[in-house]
Amino acid sequence: MTATDPALTALASGWGALSLLHDRIESHIERALQSGHGLSVREYSLLDVLSRQHSGPGGHLQMKQVADAVVLSQSATTRLVTRLEDRGLLSRYLCPTDRRGIYTDVTPAGLKLLDEARPTNDAALRQALDEAAGNPELASLVAAVEAVDAPAQRA
Repeated sequence: MTATDPALTALASGWGALSLLHDRIESHIERALQSGHGLSVREYSLLDVLSRQHSGPGGHLQMKQVADAVVLSQSATTRLVTRLEDRGLLSRYLCPTDRRGIYTDVTPAGLKLLDEARPTNDAALRQALDEAAGNPELASLVAAVEAVDAPAQRA
């Protein structure tokens, strides 16, 4: 393959469209969450991931698992946790069975903010996808995103 190979050009074009869609969606949600709730997309995502933990076996996530879930490095995730802990939205405590482990839970204030922000996030996502669907370059990607959840909605 050469740099001007049509297959490579198509791949680069597809990747560019995917990146554009992601940036548009994230920017739209970011503006909505910041203006309505003082949260960034990453902060919302972290609260959302941590709110799904439970006290059963395997119910609490280790920091590496949290970092993977919010698509950040472990150090960036730790800084984000610290910021939200300073705001009273998260709390950390030692794992009762492994004193080396530290768990993070969403506080009642964090759960309240998450509950208030969830409709804003969902509406901003829907609006961003609807706007992107009107762009011929992005319409097939929007359809693919919407199809990911389709089986779960039918069940």
